[in-house]
Amino acid sequence: MEAFEYARPTSSREAVKMLASGNAEVLAGGSDLLARMKDSISTPNRLVSLRDARDLRGIEYTPAKGLRIGAMVTLAELASQPDVHQHYRAISQAAERAASPQIRNLGTVGGNLCQRPRCWYYRAGFGLLAMHDGNSLVPNGENQYHAILGNSGPAYFVTPSNLAPALMALEAKVRLLGASGPREIPVSELYVTPHSETESEFSLKPGEIVTEVLVPPAPGASAFYEVRHKANFDWPLATAAVALRMNGHSVKSARVVMGQVAPVPWPSPEAEQSLAGKTVSAEVAEDAGKAAIAKATPLSKNAYKVTLARVAVKRAVLRAAGMEQA
Repeated sequence: MEAFEYARPTSSREAVKMLASGNAEVLAGGSDLLARMKDSISTPNRLVSLRDARDLRGIEYTPAKGLRIGAMVTLAELASQPDVHQHYRAISQAAERAASPQIRNLGTVGGNLCQRPRCWYYRAGFGLLAMHDGNSLVPNGENQYHAILGNSGPAYFVTPSNLAPALMALEAKVRLLGASGPREIPVSELYVTPHSETESEFSLKPGEIVTEVLVPPAPGASAFYEVRHKANFDWPLATAAVALRMNGHSVKSARVVMGQVAPVPWPSPEAEQSLAGKTVSAEVAEDAGKAAIAKATPLSKNAYKVTLARVAVKRAVLRAAGMEQA
């Protein structure tokens, strides 16, 4: 690990000022950034810790306004908050299933949303798009854990955030702060698919940070489901978040967003349309899963993820409808 300066501002505005000069990076929980620094993937000259920025903490809920989550709230805090558990089950389930207990007690909401891909080419120093002599190494290489949707190239990595699909399904927004002041965007607009190695997978401007997440009043029922290779600590292979607005026993409208299947959290209007007007059953949930992966284009070694994504959507639908326990 290379030498670096360490700064601990006491507010988000002070942090933004410290990020404006030099090659600086934000330090939240540190579980992702420090690992990248040890592997020389990231080599910042300055780390700006947000630990003492009190305006980035706290969870607030009112039925009229919805939910506010500070960017420095830990995943463990989020998973155990009673209002989140009661009204936003998809968020609670996504947070309580993230990584391991140790990481949940350290990792933050902002860090989870902004963590970098787990792609082994990227982590081995081949760059975000894993390019070599003008071609990506992924399509004909070790692509078992890469994208099955949105993978026409040159980006084949999958976005690693657990929370992003759940927040997108609930139509949440993120507040950002940078040198030009604050702005607010939907969570879906935080993520972009890069087309060159000079581009990022985030729409953040230089020196801009996530300050809080705003979730509107809960639409009805929601749920999150993930598929792992093993039950204990492991990275998910496919996830799905579902939010249902009900009209009696039938679905008035639905939001379905998948994770770990594309370079960005992947909404499925096809699955949403298949649910509209239906009474949820095992067959209806199965049809939603099939619709969600209808356009999947697996790579040479990851066709199995198509089945996993289908199952994740099906189980999330059933869980949201109260037909499957968490």
